Amino acid sequence: MPLNKLHVPENLPARTCRQINDLLHDSLVQTCAVNPDDYFCIVTRYAPEDMILHPTFLGERDVTATIIIEITLLSGRSDDQKEALYVDVRKRLEGIEFSSQNSIIYLTENGPIDWSFSEQGSVKKVLGL
Repeated sequence: MPLNKLHVPENLPARTCRQINDLLHDSLVQTCAVNPDDYFCIVTRYAPEDMILHPTFLGERDVTATIIIEITLLSGRSDDQKEALYVDVRKRLEGIEFSSQNSIIYLTENGPIDWSFSEQGSVKKVLGL
């Protein structure tokens, strides 16, 4: 059950943000066996002066156009799955004519006890895990 957060420049169109999240979700389903119904995203926008990014750390990027893709999901994916996710997301970004060079992706993992969707309590409790 991932929660995607897209940190994007304030001038990036809402349509492009939706496309990015859609391709991210599709990639998570394909590479990391995420449930297709687990579709959650928050978009945060920043002014150019509010994002401080090194322009050449581990690759060249346009810091005024760079997005940060933050994915929080249940732990358990292999390193190979994560590497496949990174490759696939970047390929899909190029497919919507967004330079994958201008993207930073990172994952944060947690467990079923760390999620709650209702008054019933944690996902761990609700699913009896």
